[in-house]
Amino acid sequence: MSQQISPPPTPNRLSTLVSKERELSWQIASNLFVSFKYAWAGISYSFQTQRNFRIHLSVCAFAIGLSIFLHLQSVEIAIIAITSGLVLTLELLNTAIESLVDLTVKQTYHDLAKVAKDCAAGAVLVSALVSLLVAATLLLPPLVALIVTTF
Repeated sequence: MSQQISPPPTPNRLSTLVSKERELSWQIASNLFVSFKYAWAGISYSFQTQRNFRIHLSVCAFAIGLSIFLHLQSVEIAIIAITSGLVLTLELLNTAIESLVDLTVKQTYHDLAKVAKDCAAGAVLVSALVSLLVAATLLLPPLVALIVTTF
């Protein structure tokens, strides 16, 4: 295997990733509001930097919107929301694992780093496929019925 070495982040990019207010984020949050602020910062970071997170979020919103439009039962909408939320959660964990691995190996190639990143990505893929299966099972019958009655 050839080694792939990623260039280190430029000073401008690094300063946008680690702002002054995040310098002390390793400390225990002083209150619940600060904890939520850090959590939101993680979600915001993933949204801004991870294409797949934005795709999953869009598909999640579409599936829930379609569920409401098709007048699915509350339990069915909840199941779609839970499986979609699991995909988003695993995408956040995947981003965290990738960042931690990059930090550990200093963005150089290592076989175990590849395994960690590939397994994290695989977890997202499995959850996305299950979520797609659940959504198809719940959304397709009423969607087909709507199309048949319309035409």
